[in-house]
Amino acid sequence: SALNLELTRTVRSDDRYGSLLWILDKTLTAMGGRLLKNYLVRPLQDKEEIYKRQEIIACLLDNYFIRQDLSDKLKEIYDLARLVGRIGYGNTNGKDLIQLAKSLEVVPAIKELLISTNNPYLVKLGEEMKDLRPVYNLISSSIVENPPLSIKEGGIIKEGYNSTLDELKKASKGGKEWISNLEAIERERTGIKGLKVGFNKVFGFYIEITKSYLPQVKEEFGYERKQTLAAAERFITPELKEKEQLVLGAEDKAIKLEYELFLAIKEEVKKFSEDLQTLGNQIAYLDVLYSLSEVANTYNFIRPTFNDEGIFDVKECRHPVIEKVLGHQGYVPNDVNIDKDHKLLLITGPNMGGKSTYMRQVAILVILAQIGSYVPAKSANLSIVDKIFTRIGASDDLVSGESTFMVEMKEAEYAIREATENSLILFDELGRGTATYDGMALAQAILEYVHNKIKAKTMFSTHYHELTVLDKKLKRLKNVHVSAIEEDGKITFLHKVKNGSVDKSYGIHVASLAGLPKDLIERSRVILRDFEKQNVKENKYTQTSLFDEVVEEQKENKIEKEIKNINPLEMTPIEAINFLYKLKQEMKENK
Repeated sequence: SALNLELTRTVRSDDRYGSLLWILDKTLTAMGGRLLKNYLVRPLQDKEEIYKRQEIIACLLDNYFIRQDLSDKLKEIYDLARLVGRIGYGNTNGKDLIQLAKSLEVVPAIKELLISTNNPYLVKLGEEMKDLRPVYNLISSSIVENPPLSIKEGGIIKEGYNSTLDELKKASKGGKEWISNLEAIERERTGIKGLKVGFNKVFGFYIEITKSYLPQVKEEFGYERKQTLAAAERFITPELKEKEQLVLGAEDKAIKLEYELFLAIKEEVKKFSEDLQTLGNQIAYLDVLYSLSEVANTYNFIRPTFNDEGIFDVKECRHPVIEKVLGHQGYVPNDVNIDKDHKLLLITGPNMGGKSTYMRQVAILVILAQIGSYVPAKSANLSIVDKIFTRIGASDDLVSGESTFMVEMKEAEYAIREATENSLILFDELGRGTATYDGMALAQAILEYVHNKIKAKTMFSTHYHELTVLDKKLKRLKNVHVSAIEEDGKITFLHKVKNGSVDKSYGIHVASLAGLPKDLIERSRVILRDFEKQNVKENKYTQTSLFDEVVEEQKENKIEKEIKNINPLEMTPIEAINFLYKLKQEMKENK
């Protein structure tokens, strides 16, 4: 059903654009987006929860400023569910913790906002939200604003969080300053201008003196020769080694300590996983209802009511997606009336007249109402349905090699097996996948079965106008039709559903609209008149003669003959391949 009704993806392009979700999704958080999708595929049957969601939407609709404030706050919230997952399962970094803190920072404001609405459901939601101040405080006091991606290379913990770490950093920094000042001090002390302090990974820090200045080096300087190069000598002093030890030791220790501190902070945050998960769910719920209120506001949706009498009474129902694509001018709204006395609507009318759209929009209306949303109509009084079954074409499973007819029958069988009196069944031109009389007989039998045994609310569109006489026999069946007007042989579809049946088929008109050649259209009119004269309706439903004639006409062709004459079991693989190649050549020549 979800695919047939294009709830989250469209049938044609498997795209979000043009689906119901595309219209409804004005969520501002990743969690809200996922939850909305979930709601669409699993509507509610619980009236209380539906009422609660409607009340929240009503409150947000009435309070523009609260809606605005809420949207500003929700935009600040990252994907809590994903963050909690990463913190729980180990592969987290400083950036995740900062995103978590930024999200938690806006929670107190959201709580206040909800409590200020005086709507009992929003107030309760606000009171139940934990603002998790300890987690926020911990992260904001310990992690730097823009932490590096790696957690093992330092630079992640704020100054002032841990005194040992601060000492180590201070020592390292002090040592580095001493070393960077050393060059000036030593030049001053020794009077050697060509003296430089350098560093490499093998020796650490050293004093380098070029060849020409070497005679000026005196014993009392306390220099130890370490390495001789072509143009210079390198020396060290005990004090330099001591400082080096301090700097490098402190740096290593600091990096190690930062990593340990980060893991400890992560473990502390992890203790709040359950609370954070709950908070994520609350935010997602709020976000979805915010989104639905925005949609109701943008597209003029109204609040539906519910009854227990099995009634569907909808005025000016619209298909929200098609309306958005066409714009208000191009879209024709329709009423829907189903009650205990008329649970089965038989819909006739021309193709292109809007039968499928009419059925789809009813299903979408029901789904929207049962996720707690407002609906696209002028007024809507509905009864809760337990399941929706749709058999609407366009998504036929031809890839797996099943014929349209087989798909139709399987889907019909599933609906008949699973439906209850409180279900909604939508069958669009059932039986069209087979020969006319077969299809008509099956359609009638299915209609009778649904009417007598299942008693579900049903909309059944058909191009078999002969079926419209069933309203005499099936007391809960009502004929409705998609109207069209004809003037001077031209046809205009009104896309308006009216009571009663249509007395003629508009197939030929549609063909002429599609631009088929004039003489072909004229010829089809002549054939149609002949059929009507013979009153085909009276004829026995037999089809054998049709097939016999076709078979007689076909001559057995040369290729078939050759295939019949071979025995694949006696051929070697190479002979088989040669034979196949020969056939292919012959087919080319025959073309």
